[in-house]
Amino acid sequence: MAGLRLVQAANPDLQSAVLSIKRLQAQRFRGSHSDLLEDKRYSAASRFFLDELYSEKDYTRRDAQFVRMAGALERFFPARVVQTAVVMSALHELTEQLDDAMAHAWMRHSAASEYSLRYALAWRTVGKRASRERQLAQVLQLGADLDQLTKTTGLRITLRMMRKPAAASGLAELQGFLERGFDAFIAMDGAVTFLKTIEKREAQWVTTLSDAPLDECTRALAAVLQGSN
Repeated sequence: MAGLRLVQAANPDLQSAVLSIKRLQAQRFRGSHSDLLEDKRYSAASRFFLDELYSEKDYTRRDAQFVRMAGALERFFPARVVQTAVVMSALHELTEQLDDAMAHAWMRHSAASEYSLRYALAWRTVGKRASRERQLAQVLQLGADLDQLTKTTGLRITLRMMRKPAAASGLAELQGFLERGFDAFIAMDGAVTFLKTIEKREAQWVTTLSDAPLDECTRALAAVLQGSN
């Protein structure tokens, strides 16, 4: 991922395209799951997914921290926490690769007058249906892992105790991710319905963006983007 970011940083047009892709995807998520974001039970987990997985945030520092924290995780945390961090790292690596490919395609389709059409064309140029399905599977796995972590006795206290050691080791961002995820999912008191809803809607978007007639796909995307404003 560091290599991708270096290339993007050296090319302002590419970097701008990556940000455009990420912003549009965050907007699409907000529109697709507006009811979950507003629901008292699911709002925290929905916001966590939006802010941590679908936003335009720069995760460079956190991704770099994962490599350094792996050993510490194994020493201080249960195996489930290590597993969650591994899934998160793999998900962000795949997401960065797909976003980079989308950004290149986005620039190729600069003649498209509407963002919804341009995004749909970029998606189809990139293809990689299997990678999109794997990305969704990793999102759902991350959610399921966080849900399981909330059932681990004493883990919240352990996470809190790790704040100072993590900060002293330069690992505060990854530590914060784990705490925010834990808190968001424990607030739901069970994530089965939430994750099934995310799975159904996101899988439908993969199908629509990949297979639906282009005009139908563009209309559906334009409608959900408008609904997120």
